[in-house]
Amino acid sequence: MSGAKTKVVCVTGASGFIASYLIKLLLQRGYTVKASVRHPNDLKKTEHLLLLDGAKERLQLFKADLLEEGSFDSVVEGCEGVFHTASPAFHTTTDPQAELIDPALKGTLNVLRSCVKVPSLKRVVFTSSMSAVSFNGKPLTPDVVIDETWFSDPAFCEKSKLWYMLSKTLAEEAAWKFAEENGIDLVSINPGFVMGPMLPPTLNVTMEFVHNLLNGAQTFPNAVHRFVHLKDVALAHIQAFEVANASGRYCVVGHVVHVYEVLNILKQLYPTLSIPKRCEDDKPLAPTYQISNEKVRKLGIEFTSLEVILRDTIETLKEKGFLNV
Repeated sequence: MSGAKTKVVCVTGASGFIASYLIKLLLQRGYTVKASVRHPNDLKKTEHLLLLDGAKERLQLFKADLLEEGSFDSVVEGCEGVFHTASPAFHTTTDPQAELIDPALKGTLNVLRSCVKVPSLKRVVFTSSMSAVSFNGKPLTPDVVIDETWFSDPAFCEKSKLWYMLSKTLAEEAAWKFAEENGIDLVSINPGFVMGPMLPPTLNVTMEFVHNLLNGAQTFPNAVHRFVHLKDVALAHIQAFEVANASGRYCVVGHVVHVYEVLNILKQLYPTLSIPKRCEDDKPLAPTYQISNEKVRKLGIEFTSLEVILRDTIETLKEKGFLNV
């Protein structure tokens, strides 16, 4: 699937954090991109896309809604590849079914039903999450290695009120079932905690986490996160489409580290940052564990160092006016 000069692809949820950077790289590679957004005329949501190199010539915006049956038909028509990134991403909700689960699950099936109608379609690359991989109740200790065979347990997520994790798990399960039943060549990208140079003007959930931690927080969470650079995630999507033998799921995580270690690196990189010194509880620091990235490396992905991830994150927060350092 190489030789992308004249290829037409679709990206859903185009104004999002990952999707925006994915579109940037696709345009750089000469693709024509049909991009879906809910409000194509809202410049606050789309201007950063329209300003990308190549956008004037090869980016087309379409109005589509995850919960509107058939609204993706015109977006995916004539495409060889569909990158389905659209899904709500937040962790605080008053109505998880309406706000998270329905858009993720029904939206995925809505997009895939449109894909079935497209004879030119070769592959769908689905943006899932490590949230659909590792939340199954198993203890995570340094000797544990998570890989693509792991699936989050919907019952565990529901019992634990992990609504975002549940939404991503149900959506990915449904995507695999539908793809198998309808002969769709599906590849799933399961990124961890994505950070880096953001293109949209607003903070997504991961960048907001960093922003809040560095803007007056008194304590840091006793938590281990799975960090990966935004560019690595976007490239993994493209490679999952272009590499002919790409298949199944791909865990896309560069570094598994405790928040405490992240803050120590930030302290060295930016001595003037306001960094919380106390943990939120008196328990021992949560143990790290391992995530196999052997499979995704076969797609040609080399992971960006944690220091560069953090530097790019701080610089973009400064540039967008969210941090004064």
